[in-house]
Amino acid sequence: MRFYKSVRPAAAAISLISAGIPKDLDISSTTSVQSVAKTIAQNTMSFYKGTEDQFVDLDLPYYWWQCGAMMGSMLDYSHYTGDHTYDKKIATAILAQAGPNFDYMSPAHQGQEGNDDQAFWGFTVLAAAERNFPQPRSDIPGYLEMSENLWRSLASRWDTTTCNGGLRWQIFADNPNGLDYKNAVSNGGFFQISARLARITGNQTYVDWANKIWDWTEGTGIINEHYQVLDGASSAQNCSNVDASHTPSFSYSQGIYTYGAAIMANISSGSDVDKWTERTKGLLESSQNYFTPFGDVTNSTDIMYEHACEHVDKCNTDMRSFKGYFSRFVYASKIMVPSIKPTVDRLLHTSAKAAAQGCQGGSTGTMCGRKWYVDGFYGDAGLGEQMSALETIQGILIDQAQPPLKGDDIKTVRKFATS
Repeated sequence: MRFYKSVRPAAAAISLISAGIPKDLDISSTTSVQSVAKTIAQNTMSFYKGTEDQFVDLDLPYYWWQCGAMMGSMLDYSHYTGDHTYDKKIATAILAQAGPNFDYMSPAHQGQEGNDDQAFWGFTVLAAAERNFPQPRSDIPGYLEMSENLWRSLASRWDTTTCNGGLRWQIFADNPNGLDYKNAVSNGGFFQISARLARITGNQTYVDWANKIWDWTEGTGIINEHYQVLDGASSAQNCSNVDASHTPSFSYSQGIYTYGAAIMANISSGSDVDKWTERTKGLLESSQNYFTPFGDVTNSTDIMYEHACEHVDKCNTDMRSFKGYFSRFVYASKIMVPSIKPTVDRLLHTSAKAAAQGCQGGSTGTMCGRKWYVDGFYGDAGLGEQMSALETIQGILIDQAQPPLKGDDIKTVRKFATS
C-alpha cells in the first residue's frame, strides 16, 4: 500500500467563513450551508472532552456507540465542508477504540458493546477508509484493514441456532438485555458493511453475505412486503413475532438498509441492478412515513420526525440521534442510485430548513432542538439533537464532495490537511 502526505479537501475550505446563525440558513448557498454546519459542528463537539492526543468517553447518558456515531458525523463534516479543524481529534478517537485485535471489540466497553454498537464504529472506520482520512499511527493497521477485521468479527457471530440465522442484538451473556433479540440495526449494519466492502474490494464473499443478510431479514419479516424495516424479533420465538401492528420501527434502521441496497444496486450487473434498485426505491418510499407528521393540513409537509416517540415525547437519548443517521445514509444513497435524487432532496432539504429553524436554544442560543415541525427551539439541547440537525444540513453539500473511494484509490495517508 502506498502512503501519501496529505489529502485534498472535498469542498471549499471554510476556515475564513464565520460560524453562521442556523435559523438564517439558505440551502441554495454553499457558503450559508457551510457556515451553519460550522456552528452546529462546534455545538456537537462541545459534548466531547477528548483532545488531539487523548480519547475520552462521552459523559453519561451517552454511551460508547454514540461516540462512534458522533465521530462519523464529524467525518462527514470534514469531508463535505473542507474544514479540518477537528480531524486530529477524530483520528485519535477512532484509533484509540480499535481494540487489541483491531476489530473494535473493546474490552473497556464490554458491558455496553453489542453487535449494533460495533457496527456503528464500523460505519465510521469505513468512511475514514473511503475518504483517505489521515491515519497517522504506523503501529495500527489502516482503516480498510480494520474494517475487514470488524466484518469478520460480526460474521463469526452469525447465529443459526434460532431463526435460521441472524445476529443477536447483544454479544456477551453477562449483558442479557437483548441477548434473545435479533434486531434490524445489528443485521442492517452487517448488511451495509458487507455491501460497502464489496464495492471497495470486489470480493465476492462480501457480495454473497450482503445477499444472505438481506434474504434473512426479508425472510423473518423484519423487512416486510412494504419495505418497512421493523425493529427486530425474538429468537426465543424463532423470530415468528414480527408484525407492523406491534413491532416498532425507527428511521435509522430504514436508512441503514437503504444505503446498503443502494450500494448493491451500484455494484451489480444484469437483472440484479433492477432488483436492488427496486429495493432501494421501495425502502425510500416506505421511509416517507417518517415525514409529514400531521399530514398536509399543517406546514409540516416533508419534515422528518421519529414517529415511534416524538409525538408522545418518549424519545430516549439514543432515539434523539436517529434522524441524523437516516439523513447520512439516505443522502449517500442518492450518490449510488442517482434516480432517487429528486425524492431525497425534496425530503431532506425541506427537513434541513426546518431543523435549522429549531437551532435557537441551549447555552449558545444556537443549539438545536428535537421537533423540527414546531416554531423555534423545542426540547433538550442534547448531543442527539445536534447530530441529527448537523447531518441533515451538511448533507446538502454531498453533491459537491468526492464520492466514496474504492479499490486502489484507497491509500493510507499519514499527514493531516489544513483547512
